[in-house]
Amino acid sequence: MAPEQRDVRTLDVRTIDGEPFGRIMSALDDLDEGETLKLINSFEPVPLYEALQSKGFTHETERVDDDEWHVHISPA
Repeated sequence: MAPEQRDVRTLDVRTIDGEPFGRIMSALDDLDEGETLKLINSFEPVPLYEALQSKGFTHETERVDDDEWHVHISPA
C-alpha cells in the first residue's frame, strides 16, 4: 500500500500502445516532492524493478486481479 502521507499520481499503462517504459520514466521525472506514482499494468512489471532501483526509487506491488497489478513507486 502506498504511504499515506504522499500525494498519488496514477499512470494506467494498459491504455498505451507499444512499450510504456518511456512514459513511466517521464512520469517519474515529473513527480513533485512528496508524490508517489501509482502504475497500473496488466502484468507484474518485473523488468522495471531494476531500473527503478538504479534511479533511486522504491516500489510496492499489489496484484488486484488476474490481469491488473498496481505498483506504488516512490523516491527512496
